[in-house]
Order: sequence, then C-alpha cells, then structure tokens
Amino acid sequence: YKLFSKTEKSLVSFIVPTFLLIIVFTNCVCTMLDMIMGHHHEALGLHYVMFLPTLYSQCDREQSKKWLPLATSFQALGTYAQTELGHGTHLRGLETTATYDPSTQEFVLNSPTITSIKWWPGALGKTSNHAVVLAQLYTQGKCHGLHAFIVQLRDMDTHIPLPGIDVGDIGPKFGFSEVDNGFLKLDNVRIPRENMLMKYAKVEPDGSYLKPPSAKLTYGTMVFIRSLIVGQSAFSLAKACTIAIRYSTVRHQSEIRSGEPEPQILDYQTQQYKLFPLLATAYAFTFVGQYMSQIYHRITGDINQGDFNELPELHALSAGLKAFTTWTTNSGIEVCRMSCGGHGYSCSSALPDIYAEFTPTCTYEGENTVMMLQTARYLLKSYKQAKAGQQLSGIVSYLNEMEQRQVQAHPASARPTVVDINDLSNLVECYKQRAATLVDLAARSIQQELQKRRSQEDAWNNSAIDLVRASDAHCHFVVVKLFTEKLSEIGDTAIHAVVSNLALLYALHGITQSSGDFLQVGCMLQISVRIKELLCQLRPNAVALVDAFDFHDKKLKSVLGRYDGNVYENLFDWARRSPLNVFVDENYFKKHVFSGNELFRPDL
Repeated sequence: YKLFSKTEKSLVSFIVPTFLLIIVFTNCVCTMLDMIMGHHHEALGLHYVMFLPTLYSQCDREQSKKWLPLATSFQALGTYAQTELGHGTHLRGLETTATYDPSTQEFVLNSPTITSIKWWPGALGKTSNHAVVLAQLYTQGKCHGLHAFIVQLRDMDTHIPLPGIDVGDIGPKFGFSEVDNGFLKLDNVRIPRENMLMKYAKVEPDGSYLKPPSAKLTYGTMVFIRSLIVGQSAFSLAKACTIAIRYSTVRHQSEIRSGEPEPQILDYQTQQYKLFPLLATAYAFTFVGQYMSQIYHRITGDINQGDFNELPELHALSAGLKAFTTWTTNSGIEVCRMSCGGHGYSCSSALPDIYAEFTPTCTYEGENTVMMLQTARYLLKSYKQAKAGQQLSGIVSYLNEMEQRQVQAHPASARPTVVDINDLSNLVECYKQRAATLVDLAARSIQQELQKRRSQEDAWNNSAIDLVRASDAHCHFVVVKLFTEKLSEIGDTAIHAVVSNLALLYALHGITQSSGDFLQVGCMLQISVRIKELLCQLRPNAVALVDAFDFHDKKLKSVLGRYDGNVYENLFDWARRSPLNVFVDENYFKKHVFSGNELFRPDL
C-alpha cells in the first residue's frame, strides 16, 4: 500500500470498503432469504426479514447512524409488531395509538382496547428487546394514520420487560413451534420523538406534521415480504414435488398388465396428472419470484430517487401474486403428500412439516382474499383510466386493448376462436383476453349495483366475488406471460424443449381448471389430448427436473425424497430411532399394565 500512488491509494480506499460492504449486504440478503424460505425458523427470523429491512428503508440519515449499528450487531434484537388481536389485514383498522406530547417531545403509546393488543409477531414472546410498532399517529389533535415507531421492549442487559410493557408468548400453534410468536400490550409507554421512523413522514418538535409523498410508503416492509413470499411459494412447492416425484419412481404398485412386474407409480397417468402440473407450477413460480425480486429492487431504486409512479403497481402486483401463489402452493403440497400414499402422512416424508410451515402464508402479511381485493382496486382504477382514453403502461397495459376487442355481453353469441394449442404466444393471448374480460365484467357488476342506487361501498361488496375472479385471472395471466418470456433466455436446445413442455403444460392445465372463463372469451380449445401427450413427454425427464432444484438431502429432510432412492431401508431406520424405541423400561409392564378389570388408573 505504501508503494501506491496517491490515485491508487484513493481507489483502494474506495474499492475495498465498497467490496466489503457488498459482501456484508449479500450475506445479509442471503440470510434473510434463507430465513424466509424455510431453512431456519429460529427466533431471529423476524429480525432479519422485517426489523432490519424496515430500518434500512424507513430510517432517515440520523436514525440510520443510531439504529443500524445496534441492529446489525444484535444489541437491538427486533421484531415487527403490526397485527393486533382484533385486526390484521385491514391496516387502517389498527387501534394502537401514538400520541405526540410537545412538552416532552415524546410519543405516548397505548393499547386502548383488548382488540388493540399486538398479536402474532414472531420473536416477540421471549426473544426481542425492540420492535417496530405500527400505530395511529396523533398530533395537534389530529389522526394522521399508521406510522412506524421503534419501541424498546426489554432492558438490554437484564432482558426484563420495561415499565408499561406487557409482553409474552401466545401459545401453541399449528406449526412453527420453535418460534415465540407473542403479544404486546402498551400502557402509556413514552419514547423519544426521534423514535418515529422519519425518512418520509415527520413530526416536528412543535408537533407539526409533514406527510409522506405516498401513504403506501409506510407499508414498504409488507411489500418486500409479499415479494419474498412469491419466491417462498416456489421453493416450498419445489421441495414437495421433489419428494413426491422421487418417491414415485421408488414406489411400485399394482399392475398395468396382468402378470407383469408392478410398475413405478409415476408410470400411471393419474399420478403424472397429479404431479406434473405442480412441477410446472413450481418452475413458473420460480421465474415469477425472480421477476418480483428484480421489479422490487428497480422500483425501490426509483423511490429512493424520488420517483413514486410505479409504487401503486408494485403494491398491487405483490398483493395479488402473494395470494395467487400461496393458495396454489398450499393445495399443491397436500396433493404431493397424498400422492405418496400412507407414507406421505409420516413425518419421515417431511411433507407434513412443509405443509404446516407453509400454510400460514395464506393469512400472514395479508389474508389472501383481501389481497386479491386490493389488486382488484388497482385493476378497476386502471380500467377506468383506459376507458377514459389514457394509455396505460406496465403489467396492466393489456387493458388498453379493450375497445378494439370488446367481448360481447352474452358469451353464447361470442364467435369461437381457433387457437394453436402448441403456440404459447397464442395461449398468452387467451389468458390476456380472459383477464381483460373478467376485469370488464367486475366493472359492469359494480356499475349495475350503482344503478340500483347502492352506495359505492355496497356496490363493491356485492361485486366482491367478481373482483376476486378478475384479480385471479390477472395474476394467472402474469405468471403465464413471465413463464413464456423466460424461455427466450434458455440457450440450450434440449433444455429449452423440456422447459417449453413444462410451460405448455402449465398454460393448458390452467385452461382446463378455468374452462368456463376461457369459453366465455371465445377460446375453443381441444387440449385434453395434448395434456396427456405432454405428460408422456415429460415422464422421462421428471426426476431430472426435480433434481435441478438442487435440494441437498440435509435441506430436504425427507426419507421419501432421498436423492439416492434408498427409501425403505432408511424409513425402517428412521422408525427404529424413534424416542419410543430408544429407551425400553423393563419394569414398564409391571408398573402400568394390569390384569382383570384394572385397566385404568386415575393416577396414570
């Protein structure tokens, strides 16, 4: 270093810290993804995936200097306290209050009702000593809606809860037994003014309020988590498919032809029909998860530059795709479990654990039906803009084409359209037409309700089923579109052919599942035979396709899904190692088994 010139020293002084920062940031992101993807469920999960990202995204410069070193060094162990006992997805209904006191320049936080007690945050019960608390901000006699506050919960040395803090664990759950989900009741807890996260909104010392450029910025962490959940859906479904497909090549059952050896159960068309569309879905969701990560970071970069134009689309897309992917994956894991027969019910398969750990995604970070309705609100707003002649951009730009191909109100009179079922671009067009049609039908439903002199709110509620269908169709279109576009990035001809078959199967299977909608838009498709052909074509590559997910046996934790296929030997060994078989008390029967009528003892 002493031999470097002044310019070289300047470059080294810049490059080395920057390189180290990149390593640290990459490690942090990988750890966050590792947590959210289910590799770890220890109590620090929420610290990584919600507390730290909130500090990074919503602290101003001075707050970052104070809180980020404390959080990254684990002196401040944090969680994210949003959900309450009586309110979850409806964030505007949260009741926790933060009232500014200008005489002391402090916020006073309270849980004014039983339903306002914070409920469910992970790591709250026993682990965290700090929390980002979402509360209704009151200053100068006015409520300014939800804002985020950093609240210390426990003494950083003794870990004893501070005065006014009533905190504990909420008890056993369906899964995640090792995570201390907790409750938090606040009673006149005072925090400094500087503990309100003030990158976008601000309260001055005198109590004056400066509003943020967009109210949705408060929910930035939620958008981040929902984007990650899309990737988690792909990850969990890929694990389930890996186990089920590998086991389906080990398990032999019945006879196809009398007198011949029992075939692998993956040779049965019914087994293929259960699993191959789910395998295709896992690939589709993997690509969508990558897209969500890219678009989140791009739009977040724009936001940091003061451009908030694409924030509404990001909010709507993350909400809808979170619901769409988790609903599909949740039911898909159960199909994988059942396709493994009786052994799938055993914890040795890992499938019960995968299901129990994944299923809460359908309700946390936003209950799925409400998420779909949030996406519908954005779709209806975009629909009105398109009808008014405004040119839309982004993922909803297809609504610009409504006037050119307006579907008739009565589907029976719609003219059948001949579609090449082997052309993915044709199928993408079908999904696009279906989405546009269902958005249009939802808008018409609301209009009809308004003509009956319903209020806007009642018209919305009375059209909610149509709105959810429209959002589902929109999300389905997005997934098919992104899957198709991803194929252009695959250079290897053989791999391209196999993944193209997966994309085709995903698109065609989706049409069969919603055939009524596609008939409504005039797409008359003969796809049943083609799906059966695709099942046969994918059969030779099924194991290779799940091997491509590259799950190590230590991560998969499944006897049925072992890479080497030695299922039965290891299943027997797994059972032998059960705690009930490890310890044998020779006096057990003398103590606890009785003859005659002495079958039950009240002291046992």
